[in-house]
Amino acid sequence: MEMETRGFRLTCLIPRFCILLLLPWVATAQRKLPAIFVFGDSLSDAGNNNYIRTLSKANSPPNGMDFPGGYATGRFTNGRTTVDIIGQLAGLTQFLPPYLAPNATGKLILNGLNYASGAGGILDSTGYILYGRISFNKQLDYFANTKAQIINQLGEVSGMELISNALYSTNLGSNDFLNNYYQPLSPIANLTASQVSSLLIKEYHGQLMRLYNMGARKVVVASLGPLGCIPFQLTFRLSRHGECSDKVNAEVRDFNAGLFAMVEQLNAELPGAKFIYADAYKGVLEMIQNPSAYGFKVVDEGCCGAGGTYKGVIPCSSLFKLCPNRFDHLFWDPYHPTDKANVALSAKFWSGTGYTWPVNVQQLLMS
Repeated sequence: MEMETRGFRLTCLIPRFCILLLLPWVATAQRKLPAIFVFGDSLSDAGNNNYIRTLSKANSPPNGMDFPGGYATGRFTNGRTTVDIIGQLAGLTQFLPPYLAPNATGKLILNGLNYASGAGGILDSTGYILYGRISFNKQLDYFANTKAQIINQLGEVSGMELISNALYSTNLGSNDFLNNYYQPLSPIANLTASQVSSLLIKEYHGQLMRLYNMGARKVVVASLGPLGCIPFQLTFRLSRHGECSDKVNAEVRDFNAGLFAMVEQLNAELPGAKFIYADAYKGVLEMIQNPSAYGFKVVDEGCCGAGGTYKGVIPCSSLFKLCPNRFDHLFWDPYHPTDKANVALSAKFWSGTGYTWPVNVQQLLMS
């Protein structure tokens, strides 16, 4: 099922999700759209890593093969990321450019920018095995530059009004485990998993406070997904029949519990703050446990990649044979969901109940 809507073609394999995706366009058509600023890792990267020296890149086919226009943009999936889709749901008629793109200047930045970076994390050390990456601290430095440019264009009052009314999205923490704590010679290897979670939450809290102090008020904070179920972990933890790692998922749940408490604290302590917690763990785990409800047949193997039983070692590139039907797969590669999975997750975050707290993303924008 395809829908042509405000310049975007939305492709949906599950009609009931198409309905969820279509309805908000009517509501947003009559109101001024907010700017959207995106921070995060490879789950949200729109191409920033194309412009840095790094081993973490996705700018070659077949990555992006289902992206509107049909080209590899640097997104770590076959199509759109979750934040791309939520931007469409919010009414944006163009995808947000990556901050490092040459065209990310002038009036274009007034619609928002994407600062996310593959291999980036909460800690500056995270992603060290992949060489270049943009940590959350550096992403916030970049946003400070953007804020100055916005105020320079609009003036102090109008510029701060744009910034305070904008929507902010953050998804961080996955790499702090996968590409830091779980790696050989990690600088935090001497800590217990619980200590790592506490360290990450403390650092994340300070970073979100900095974002708030720069003017952000409406902030979506995504939890970690079930990392013990991704093909990378299934491979390296020698899963026999595709069973998720209970140990890894328990550590993820511990971090997510701290994240939820942090969101509660920020809302309670910061005047005007409207932080929401987006439960990616619950949303993705439901797809894994009940794949047929979402139109999936394969939930333990990447469509594109290589290594081991689950294609969980080497990320997607043109060197590897693509799976017979990518629309059957929850995972695109060893780490990242397919466009189809991102559509389902976005619908939960946008207008669902039980996946976000205290409100969903659509309600946050309308507030």
